[in-house]
Amino acid sequence: MTITADDRASITELLAMHGHLIDAGELDRLDEVLTTDAVYDVTDLGAPALEDLDAIRAAALALGNGNPVGHLITNIVLTEVANGNMHARSKGIGVNADGTTGTVTYEDTIVRTGQGWRISHRKVIAHRTPLGGKASGPAAH
Repeated sequence: MTITADDRASITELLAMHGHLIDAGELDRLDEVLTTDAVYDVTDLGAPALEDLDAIRAAALALGNGNPVGHLITNIVLTEVANGNMHARSKGIGVNADGTTGTVTYEDTIVRTGQGWRISHRKVIAHRTPLGGKASGPAAH
């Protein structure tokens, strides 16, 4: 199957919509961006992988005010993989209520469903050191 420019635009909007829904607290609408059995792998952040929409919603509610107030996504790279699925690699920037920020890489499996494209698996990889941990020399001030 060939992925069209329209598919790429739809997937890019899907990735952006995830942040809008989370930031607005519209957790009841996560089925617009995730499959019902989606795996949300946040093990790199020290939490267990979340294995369906109910678990994802419950984790967001449990984190409460610890959630970022802004989820921003950028640097989206889409690659077609087996069975017409897509792999999306993107950068996430989280802005916290106190103004601090953090950055992650999202590794997503995107599948076509009867309702359109959805994320079926997301791995969140935190960035804690410059240059992927390959930096040397004095730290920036």
